Amino acid sequence: MDHVALIEDAEKITSEEHTLTLEVAYATPDKQEIVLVNVPVGTTAREAVRQSPIKHEFPEIDVESVKLGVFGKLIAENYELHNGDRIELYRPLLADPKEVRRRLAAEGKTLGKKKPV
Repeated sequence: MDHVALIEDAEKITSEEHTLTLEVAYATPDKQEIVLVNVPVGTTAREAVRQSPIKHEFPEIDVESVKLGVFGKLIAENYELHNGDRIELYRPLLADPKEVRRRLAAEGKTLGKKKPV
């Protein structure tokens, strides 16, 4: 067996063990973008977003303060990323959902479909 090939394979495996492949996702009402980023194990979600090209596609994103989540759940700053995670950047809400429901209830309306009588 070729010893050089074995060493190269071992280096590749070791490198892959220390690297995470992640998705970084952001969406507006008009556009959605999901990009792949490879980062070292131990990288925080915010660091991964900083390294991704998503901020060039959406310059309005404030990378330092945007809320982050993984697969639909908000994450803490110290969340440990896993290979294959999708980091989602959440836009601020335009209206407080509780306030909208209160206003609609006061007007005798509901969100979504009407309930059967």
